[in-house]
Amino acid sequence: MGLAQYSDDGLFAPQKIADAFHTTIADVARTAGLGKDAVQRKDRLRSSKTQKRLREMIEIINKVQPRFGSELIAYAWYRSEPLSGFSGQTAMQLVTGGRAGDVLDYIDAVDAGVYA
Repeated sequence: MGLAQYSDDGLFAPQKIADAFHTTIADVARTAGLGKDAVQRKDRLRSSKTQKRLREMIEIINKVQPRFGSELIAYAWYRSEPLSGFSGQTAMQLVTGGRAGDVLDYIDAVDAGVYA
């Protein structure tokens, strides 16, 4: 799915993300490595850090969704599947640690047939 389905008025909307993944706004915040205030307070929701983390999470899930055939399974993969070459960390753990670029590079490498 496109990024637009997760946005509202030009911002990533935690409620739309939560609805798409059948979860709560608090869970979306935790999954993106944010505090609950970051997705509940309007001023914090508009911050570049909050929007960047939500965008990174959605980009990664969208990138692997065709592989799994479901955005819910892609979301579960993001949260729970350890990635080889990253000391058993999940995509979620890497994103919360500021390493979303590494996750995207890993997915590209796997898609190209290079296994980490």
